[in-house]
Amino acid sequence: MSSCLISGEESAEAVATVSAEAALKESRLRGLMREMRSAVVAFSGGVDSSYVALIATEELKQRALCVTGDSASLAQHQRAQVLELAGQFGFQHETIRTEEVSDPRYLENAPNRCYFCKTELYGKLAPLAAARGYAFVIDGSTTDDLGDYRPGREAAKEHGVRSPLIEVGMSKSEVRELSLRAGLPTWNQPASPCLSSRIAYGTQVTIKRLSTVERGEEIMREMGFREFRVRHHDQLVRLEISPAELDRALNREVVEQLAENFRALGFRYVTLDLHGYRTGAMNEILKQ
Repeated sequence: MSSCLISGEESAEAVATVSAEAALKESRLRGLMREMRSAVVAFSGGVDSSYVALIATEELKQRALCVTGDSASLAQHQRAQVLELAGQFGFQHETIRTEEVSDPRYLENAPNRCYFCKTELYGKLAPLAAARGYAFVIDGSTTDDLGDYRPGREAAKEHGVRSPLIEVGMSKSEVRELSLRAGLPTWNQPASPCLSSRIAYGTQVTIKRLSTVERGEEIMREMGFREFRVRHHDQLVRLEISPAELDRALNREVVEQLAENFRALGFRYVTLDLHGYRTGAMNEILKQ
């Protein structure tokens, strides 16, 4: 199975039986959780952290605490999803307030922005875990995260955060496989990093821009698009839409509707990225 989303035309029955390799890695993951004895899970409600939260809860019961960092960079629909998942699967869950949007280094929006975000998050999770007697703080990083620019990984190392999925060699596609088998609704969900990741490096992060991006992505969902990104380049917005949905996006009526909706948000130029949606698009400039 590739790391891309599984087609909606592919039946659940066809992928519900996971590969022997993925099953073995999950067995190792469960054993690793039991060895940890207790853990605080950095839980964002995304594909990977939801799977880690589920396995930690199943193996550690009340010795697993799932904690979500809430700030202006977290979209409202993600807040709602976090609460829904926690309730549906019985996660012991708490929310803490993070203040990365008060850090000038974060707002500057240099390529290492995520370092300051994760430093803020882990700087609160680590003392919380220590104060309550949890042995570790864990995240949902997979082996795929080792192949891209991830300054947040450095912050995790500095705060002693463990990445159990990496420790057992699990990839994003295997997380999706295993999540489907476990009944997690996130199994085929697009990646969902924070709203700041949609703002081009060098363009300052502001509450207004975060709100504009969030409203823009709400518009995309309301129009029926599923896999996309709204990329904020100051006066220009660059819409990335999955290749499977590009034909619809290029329909003349849809193009006019997109242009009208996004100009109403304050953008002077509304563009469609012909390469389509892909993760890590903002990092492509760093590789030139």
